Amino acid sequence: MRQSTQRQVLENQESTRRQYALRERATALGWHRAQIETSDTDLGQSGGSAADRIGFQRLVGEVAMGRVGIVLGLEVSRLARNSTDWHRLLELCALSDTLILDEDGLYDPAQFNDRLART
Repeated sequence: MRQSTQRQVLENQESTRRQYALRERATALGWHRAQIETSDTDLGQSGGSAADRIGFQRLVGEVAMGRVGIVLGLEVSRLARNSTDWHRLLELCALSDTLILDEDGLYDPAQFNDRLART
């Protein structure tokens, strides 16, 4: 989960609720609740760089280790506003067979056309 500023966290509580509701979406897709982890440590931090974003760094590490089956977000490209960070995550998802899902659809970065659509 991510919102860029503390003000957004306070003023856009509907967005926060929608992000937490993604757990239900994962459950509906067949993941067991014990398998679902919500990362909210980066709330109120800009996605401009992964350098100070512990949640994003952990996500990237878990994807790289093959421990993530799917990354869900309202708008997953907002997980990282820095192209290098976003493309690194996409590449790792492709290598580890990790799917990506947002409001626009389900993507398999291992498939060339799905990677092309998100870049």
